[in-house]
Amino acid sequence: MSHFEQFSPILLDSTINLSGADLPKELLLSSEGSVQTFYAPFDYINTKARITICGITPGHQQAVNALSEARRQLKAGASIEEARRKSKETASFSGPMRNNLIAMLDHIGIAKLLGIDSCARLFDTHTHLVHYTSALRYPVFVNGANYSGSPSMLKQKSMREQVETHLAEEVKALGNNCLYVPLGPKVAEALEHLQGQGLLKPEQVLAGLPHPSGANAERISYFLGNKAREHLSAKTNAQVLDAARTQLCAKVSSIAAQGWR
Repeated sequence: MSHFEQFSPILLDSTINLSGADLPKELLLSSEGSVQTFYAPFDYINTKARITICGITPGHQQAVNALSEARRQLKAGASIEEARRKSKETASFSGPMRNNLIAMLDHIGIAKLLGIDSCARLFDTHTHLVHYTSALRYPVFVNGANYSGSPSMLKQKSMREQVETHLAEEVKALGNNCLYVPLGPKVAEALEHLQGQGLLKPEQVLAGLPHPSGANAERISYFLGNKAREHLSAKTNAQVLDAARTQLCAKVSSIAAQGWR
């Protein structure tokens, strides 16, 4: 039985609040010191995807969005598979970060590579081309707050198991012709870990995008060429962003030149 089927009775139970400040205790998967992992329906794998966008872990808001959509789908009579798919598509990278992500993917040439006018289509008409996931499939919280990279996911047993089971499962299911866009260095580390296990080739991973979070607005603006170098604050390293942009654009161009399909 899948996790989704296991938790379906809870999703259908209207007496359980799925949108509170804390996720319901009935959805707790594991607890390891200050680290807690909860179930939310992010387990659908689009095995036909050409590109995978990989975050660090679903945050509280994304979890609530997925759980609420799952409840809505199930109550409307959707099949288990359809409810899983719709829940994940609705919640993945939802909120302000989506527009930032779209702009950066377009900027490095991903839309052209995929044959679409904009990566906005990956969230509406062309969802079949993309797999949304996270290094940690299920929402992880540290002391009740969204996990943001500390402690290291590869040094914490419950998190490392997610990388080596769930993320590895997805990589295997997607095959060796799918591209991966890690959002942030911690996610890139997780993919490098799977490269070390022979599950991924380096050329599949497009690392270096600034994280699309609204808190990263200045770095994103500079990456996109919307803010001049001389106007940057001291917290933004233009040299690192320039190198990442150049490397990513060159890698995407090289993939296109090789006739990637």
